[in-house]
Amino acid sequence: MAGDMSEGDRKTPLYDRHVARGARMIPFAGWMMPVQYTGIIDEHNLVRNKAGLFDLGHMGQVEVGGPDALAFLQEITTNDVSLLEPGQAQYSMLPTPTGGVIDDIFIYRHHEGPGYFVCVNASNRERDVAWMQEQRSARPELDVTVEDISDNTGMIAIQGPKAVEITQRLTDTDLSATTRNSWIAATVAGIDLMLARTGYTGEDGFEFYCPIESVVALWDALIEAGEPDGLQPIGLGARDTLRLEARMPLYGQELAEDISPLEAGLGWAVALDKASFIGADPLRKIKGEGVRRKTVGFRLLERGGSPRSHYDVAVDGKVIGHVTSGAMSPTLGENIGIALIESEYAGVGKPLEIIVRGKPVRAVQVKVPFYKRTY
Repeated sequence: MAGDMSEGDRKTPLYDRHVARGARMIPFAGWMMPVQYTGIIDEHNLVRNKAGLFDLGHMGQVEVGGPDALAFLQEITTNDVSLLEPGQAQYSMLPTPTGGVIDDIFIYRHHEGPGYFVCVNASNRERDVAWMQEQRSARPELDVTVEDISDNTGMIAIQGPKAVEITQRLTDTDLSATTRNSWIAATVAGIDLMLARTGYTGEDGFEFYCPIESVVALWDALIEAGEPDGLQPIGLGARDTLRLEARMPLYGQELAEDISPLEAGLGWAVALDKASFIGADPLRKIKGEGVRRKTVGFRLLERGGSPRSHYDVAVDGKVIGHVTSGAMSPTLGENIGIALIESEYAGVGKPLEIIVRGKPVRAVQVKVPFYKRTY
């Protein structure tokens, strides 16, 4: 999940906090957001070794309610929502009728009642909501509601090996009882909120959803509680390198309307055996015939610059695809990336050439994720 660069004129409630800390602010998905504070490498390593705090106020949130909420979500998402128990969360996608992807999302099932809470990407919020409401209107037989609650919802994430310990200082709830991809209602720093053990960094931690008017107080409390462990705010730059090492997709790069979930290597989030859903038949056809393109991980074998999104990828001089994401990995100390290439050339250990500034740089395909935390 993530968003694209665009002119930004919206500000999260934490804008002044970022400026006060000297963050470099940039336009991102229509918002002014911090790209870095002390530097991408420093911030990246802080999350890997201690803990970092992220302002996610630009993300979108949607409530899907009513007796037929499950039936509705089953039809408009790729994963099997029926598998969710109360309090569980699930990664999924909104598919196009042709088998592409409108957005990747997280679905949270409420502890009580038939409703669900959906988190969508900042860059796609308006489009996602319009699409979901359009699908709602196309199904008058379903008793379901779709409500955009983004403007009233604040979102912060704490990630890293010290994240649970820091958060525990601010709540009487036993956080050790929470599991990965689950959520609970909790009171943190005196604020009633939704605490989800999800994230986008490859580390343990929480995402907090709270009333928009409580965001600044929650942020300040977390910063203060985490000071003994070196907790610092983290910008979008390190968020991108962290998610790349963990091989988490970025919408608009690994996923798009012209890139299917199967090509993106996300077949595990596509329940082709459930009842019909939008895009199901094209995806089943792709699965049956075999994908023509695959998303692979690679690392450079020689110096020549860092791989960047949209750089051509070749084998023996023939262009076979393009880089979707790439960067110098602070954790590994190597240039790494993800590429979408013709399937016949895909395979761990097989060679690639990344065309960097017009020159081929030798690379080799490697197993992903590039980094995985051992809990």
